[in-house]
Order: sequence, then C-alpha cells, then structure tokens
Amino acid sequence: MPLLFRFVLISVCTALGASFASAQDYPTKPVHLVVPYAAGGGTDAIARYLARGLEQRLGQPVIVENKSGQGTAVGGAYVARAAPDGYTLLMATSSTVAINVSIYKNLPYDPAKDFSPISMIAAVPFVLIVHPSLGVDSVEALIKLAKSKPGALSYASGGGGTPHHIYMELFKTMAGIDLKHIPYRGGGPALTDVVAGHVPVMFADVAQAQELIRSGRVKALAVSVRKRVETLPIVPTMHEAGVVGYEASSWQCVVAPARLPQPIVAKLNKALADLIAMPETKAHFLGLGWVPQSSTPAELGDYIGSEILRWAVVIRAAGVSAE
Repeated sequence: MPLLFRFVLISVCTALGASFASAQDYPTKPVHLVVPYAAGGGTDAIARYLARGLEQRLGQPVIVENKSGQGTAVGGAYVARAAPDGYTLLMATSSTVAINVSIYKNLPYDPAKDFSPISMIAAVPFVLIVHPSLGVDSVEALIKLAKSKPGALSYASGGGGTPHHIYMELFKTMAGIDLKHIPYRGGGPALTDVVAGHVPVMFADVAQAQELIRSGRVKALAVSVRKRVETLPIVPTMHEAGVVGYEASSWQCVVAPARLPQPIVAKLNKALADLIAMPETKAHFLGLGWVPQSSTPAELGDYIGSEILRWAVVIRAAGVSAE
C-alpha cells in the first residue's frame, strides 16, 4: 500500500473514530437552544419548558437564546451556520422551515439542506382577537366593519412571514377585506400593543392569548383550526364563524445544523420524545392550548417538505412577499 494512501486512510479513520467517540460522549458542555422570536412569546415559552426537561435528560445546562428578526430568518440563519456538533439547536416554527421559503426572495438558508431534523414538538392553534373598543363580537361583524372602511383597520403580527401575518392575509383573501399590516419583532410585543388598544386586531397563538380572553382584555372571535380548542370551548372555528374552509395552524419543532452525527440526532430525538410523552408535559401543553406531538427525524423532514409546498400555494394566492 503506498505510503501516502496509507496516511490518508489512517487520518480518515482517526477522524471518524474521534467523531464517533465525541457523539457517544455528547453532551460535555452547555447546549444552546435558539428561539427565533423575542422573549415572551409562545415559542419562547415552549423552548424554556423544553430546556428544563432536556437538562435533566442530557446532564448539561440548556441555555435559551432569543435571536429575533426577519420573520424568524435571523435565528434560522444563525443556527444554519453553526457547527454541526449538537451544541446549537433551533426551536423552529412553521415560519422558519416552511413559510419563509415562499416569503423571502433571498432567504439566508435552505430548510431542506441546511438543517438536521430532530423532532416535532407541538401544533399551535391561533385565535382571531380584537380589542374590546373595536365594538365587534363576531367574525361576521369584523368583516362588515372592515368592508365599510377599506384599509382603515390595522392588525398586528409578530413580523413579516410569521403565522400572525400569513393567517391574517389568508383571512383577508377569503373574506375579501383590506387591513393594514403592523409588524412587530415577535408575537409578545404585538399582543402587548393589541391589549393596549394601539392596534385593534390580531391572530395570536392560543397559549399567549387565552388568559387575556378570559379576563376580558381582548375578545376572541374564532380559532384558526378545524376543531374547537379545549381551553376555549365556546370560541367557534373560523369555518363555523362563516369563513368556509379556513384552516391554519402553526407548529414547533427542533432542528440542528446539517450533517449532525446520527448518534447525536438519535440521542436528542429520544430525549425530546421521552419528555413529550410524560403525562405532566402533555397536561402542561394542553393547558396552554398547544397540542403535543413527536416524530422521528425522517417523519419531520418529510412533513417540512410537504408544508413548504402547501404554504407556497397559500402565499402565492395572497400575494405576500418580503425582501
């Protein structure tokens, strides 16, 4: 065997062995879980709950980092560029890995190529809310008011391309109304201004909005999913409220940079699956309006691909785009 070939072969084997050993020992230092939204929103709450459970299962601190902006693309790009060693994870949403593909012309990452899928976490229904001062009690009344004042009413969102934005654009298209978009850096800040009465309308995730609904600080008109939500049983679906065929829900998952070693993928997937399967986790999620879910990495990868195609159709029909 030529000396050079032998040297290369030994080097490759040594590198592979070191990588395998590193994966088997993982983790040996803190893990960073990046949230692509500002602190205080529903995704942030999910991430912090998961971080506590993962710390117990991985034996290392799990640090939540908020990196918001550009409809979650800032956080997504940060993780896509990180080392594939399992120490930087992304609390990704349907915006990050599905909707953004059709929203941004120059998205700084490719969800299909730049991430290693780990596990689905939860489905997140949204609810159409209004400030009480608007004086409407139903979706029908909101549509009537909006048609009487084209472009005069505004709605808040967590940023361009977020579910708050896309779900409202879908509603506008299906209802034939015009509302002005007011984007914020995250669902939390957007909801704060709706509660304060600065912006009268919003699609908020149920986890954020349900206590405000119960206290009367905002009014719930309808939920975005096909079935009523357990924690808001008297609130109709958009379909029931008259927007026939309307259905939209966000979802949360965990991904890592592409080319993450398979043993680390498997270890993280098992840790998350075990955590989500716990009765207390299920009760906690359902109590907040989330629907707990889990998946294999392959199932998550396939689902992301199907959602990219689904939302591309919706976004083209709504004429939504961003730079």
